[in-house]
Amino acid sequence: MTAWYRARTMGWSTKAVVAAGLLAALLVAAVPAAFFVGVIMMLLGHVIGGLALFGASILAAGVAVAVAGLSGVRHLRKLVSQQRYRVVQLRQGSDYRYE
Repeated sequence: MTAWYRARTMGWSTKAVVAAGLLAALLVAAVPAAFFVGVIMMLLGHVIGGLALFGASILAAGVAVAVAGLSGVRHLRKLVSQQRYRVVQLRQGSDYRYE
């Protein structure tokens, strides 16, 4: 294998970060469906169950987003510390303007 191909393959930590991000996106997308099902349950008389379903879906989505965010930041810091990727800090003002 050549060096460029080896650099492009994802390690297990990168795959874990991608999986955490996908899980977070799916759980956030499922919140409106859980709300709809919770309202239907409450209309049928299961008020506590409907509220519990909606609350649990919000809690699960929030935890998944927090875990994905923290693991992504940790992974990014690890990549930057390995010096494989060059990170340049821009100066205030002058580097943002096009003249």
